[in-house]
Amino acid sequence: MALEQPKSVDATLELLGAGRYVADRSLATALHLALSLGRPLFLEGEAGVGKTEIAKVLSETLGRKLIRLQCYEGLDVSSAVYEWNYARQMVEIRLAEAAGGADRDSLAKDIFDERFLIKRPILQALEADEAGAPVLLIDELDRTDEPFEAFLLEVLSDFQVTIPELGPQVAKTPPIVIITSNRTREIHDALKRRCFYYWVDYPSAARELEILKVKAPGAPEDLSKQVVAFVHELRKLDLFKVPGVAETIDWVHALVQLDHLALSPEAIENSLGVLLKYQDDIAKIQGHEATRILNQIKAELAGAAAVA
Repeated sequence: MALEQPKSVDATLELLGAGRYVADRSLATALHLALSLGRPLFLEGEAGVGKTEIAKVLSETLGRKLIRLQCYEGLDVSSAVYEWNYARQMVEIRLAEAAGGADRDSLAKDIFDERFLIKRPILQALEADEAGAPVLLIDELDRTDEPFEAFLLEVLSDFQVTIPELGPQVAKTPPIVIITSNRTREIHDALKRRCFYYWVDYPSAARELEILKVKAPGAPEDLSKQVVAFVHELRKLDLFKVPGVAETIDWVHALVQLDHLALSPEAIENSLGVLLKYQDDIAKIQGHEATRILNQIKAELAGAAAVA
């Protein structure tokens, strides 16, 4: 059952919290404005900081269908929006010819009917739904080519798609649109102007610890504190890919699964592949560097505990 959209920033924060998403007020404000004013929300930031999760949480907490378009290089209209079912159209033509007396104009009209239309994610998102307007997630838009961006302009401006044979297909109720980008390339200004924009940054240590309390409630508190401190030190280093929040959560789950109550050189050595995804980064951190960081964060945490 679809629920009403939140009426305030505080209500938006509560909505995200109900979906176990720990957000700061600035993100809740951007989301509230996008929902209230019916504008797409463009979320940009490093991989693993929780951009995609926002669309999933909205779908869950508002009771709306989630329609996800996962972008990739070479994505085109036939995969993202619609295509004609050519096999069925050919069967229809053969049947009409076999029956005899087929009129070319009427046959052309018949085969370009919605019965032969294969609806892809974007067109599906424009359809009416009893549960309310769906959540359309256009994920990792930066992976697509620029021509596909140009096609999206009509969708994001007017919430419609023009099919030459059928004309404009307009959404009776505009979907909730969330667009994400990992910024592997710049997205054109024309697309960004049609959206509200928010940069999703890495969280502070306090907020990341709060996230772990929600996402990994069974983890020992000391372990969670050490993991967060260790990850934050890694983010200061020149790594090919620093760990995101998703990797922090995965690492805590892995350490708990291995029955580690606190970080140790052995625990780090055995599980570093959960946190880092490139061998060059792992080689840079393993051994002496991991021990140095671990000793540093333990001293800092002990000092903070003594002051408290």
